[in-house]
Amino acid sequence: MGPLLKDLYNIEYVELLSKNISQQYPNFKSTLFQKEIFNSHYKDYALKERMHHIAYILGKYLPKEFSTAIDILKLIFTNMNHTYGLENMIFQDFVEIYGLDFFDISMSALEVFTVNSSSEFAIRQFILKYEDKTMSQLLLWATHDNEHIRRLASEGCRSRLPWAIALPVFKNNPTPVIKILALLKDDSSAYVRKSVANNLNDISKDKPELVKKLTKEWIGFSKDRDALLKHGCRSLLKASDSEILALFGFTKPTDISLKNFSHTRSVKMQEELEFSFDIVSPNKLGKLRIEFIIGFLRKNDKHNKKVFKIAEGTYTQRNKKFSKTYSFRLISTRVYYKGEQMLSILINGVVFKEVPFTLV
Repeated sequence: MGPLLKDLYNIEYVELLSKNISQQYPNFKSTLFQKEIFNSHYKDYALKERMHHIAYILGKYLPKEFSTAIDILKLIFTNMNHTYGLENMIFQDFVEIYGLDFFDISMSALEVFTVNSSSEFAIRQFILKYEDKTMSQLLLWATHDNEHIRRLASEGCRSRLPWAIALPVFKNNPTPVIKILALLKDDSSAYVRKSVANNLNDISKDKPELVKKLTKEWIGFSKDRDALLKHGCRSLLKASDSEILALFGFTKPTDISLKNFSHTRSVKMQEELEFSFDIVSPNKLGKLRIEFIIGFLRKNDKHNKKVFKIAEGTYTQRNKKFSKTYSFRLISTRVYYKGEQMLSILINGVVFKEVPFTLV
């Protein structure tokens, strides 16, 4: 196992942080600060727990006046910004903990702290408390010269941002978010466009018809925008939504067939399911999206389906062979149960084959 993300917040980082603070704020009690950071529970803290813990303790040793503390942290962040990224999210966390009552100062700070890092978690508390004011700020940031700040405009208001508190108000009504995405959909930065796509994908899980409507309106203007839209519709594509599949050229197949299918009938835990097949047509195969579904047996004896891509492209030949494997090695994000599982093959959203196999 490689190094854990939480171990980015190690002794070396905290010592460097203390040194930088002491240079800007001579009254900083570095030894006491470090001792309080590395308490008896620290080794058990997860990544965000360590981040929050350091930011909280930091507030006990900086000046009590928020604006003064922020001025110190801005100088430190600038000094450390070229070396550290994820670790420096303690600065944004400090704003989230201590700055909710100081909107303007906090917005200025988060703008600084998001560069080469990200203020996407901290800004959400301000959306919850000051929705209109914060969304107005995000609209301004969407036109900023810096790509990191423009990305924050999109990433910060995602309704389902991973590892972050959800924004139910935008699950129900994403209209304020759409205004920001409209400004950023043709952004020159791939970093920003990826965030816009992820935001659209979040919206599609609650308001699929809205995302389909936007896709119809926005598609066909440039390759970059079309790629953004396709990534933003990935959940709808995985769900075999016929409208979305057709918008991206994956029409219902009418003259192809699946031949020579074979698969492992019994798979041992920690080993691989193997399967292969030919796709055949009297004409050119055309534009195809080829996927497989595994219906994983759950503890309640029902099956939970997960979709995986095999291949995608425009095929000029009339016959093409495909082969794929799926590993049943143990992973932390999925629990496997012995018994009958299901394997399905989809072509442009249509199931062409469905067979059982046994996990033993």
